[in-house]
Amino acid sequence: MNRRDFSSQALGVAGLTLAPGIWSSAQAQGAAPTEGTNYIKLSQNAPVSAPAGKVEVVEFFWYGCSHCHHFEPSLAAWVAKLPADVAFRRLPVVFREVPFVAHQQLYFAIEALGLVPVLHAKVFHALHVEQQKLDSPESIAAFVTKNGVDPVKFLAMYNSFAVQTKGRQARGLMEAYKLDGVPTLGIAGQYTTSVSLNATPEKTLAVADFLIAKARKTK
Repeated sequence: MNRRDFSSQALGVAGLTLAPGIWSSAQAQGAAPTEGTNYIKLSQNAPVSAPAGKVEVVEFFWYGCSHCHHFEPSLAAWVAKLPADVAFRRLPVVFREVPFVAHQQLYFAIEALGLVPVLHAKVFHALHVEQQKLDSPESIAAFVTKNGVDPVKFLAMYNSFAVQTKGRQARGLMEAYKLDGVPTLGIAGQYTTSVSLNATPEKTLAVADFLIAKARKTK
């Protein structure tokens, strides 16, 4: 989903379909992904926070994005098998105030509370399957309460300085990666690839594997 789509989409429920992607017959036979077609090389490296010796992979996403919802199961399975020298993290984006900020604070709050394994997929399900509107502290508090989380403790984290700080840092990294749509993977501060470039989650993750290997060679 590109930035321009966000201005016209209702909260997280638009039934957008993946645009058909075209991989050449050479790529289908295993040729390397092509810069400018399957991935983008940044003109200036973005900052990374991974420890020395590790390749950082950042998933930029938005809970309200139908493509991100579709991408999540494949991504989660891929992340579970990443080698030890790859540091993966998720980063919720903000393209406008509502409902992006609420969704960003929701993610950073559950991350800080160690609840991503329990709640991350459930947020997508609530928005895209159950058609819930998680666009305010009250609706989000009701959602986490339903899922066994203390709402007082959650809201304290949701409104915390730490979460606000992570939001500012996320905006800075979005700018450094020149992000214009989600889901997008940022690799080693040098490359981006996305479902919009590669048509399917599987092809996108194959390109990510290629870029991780490429980044290793430049360390």
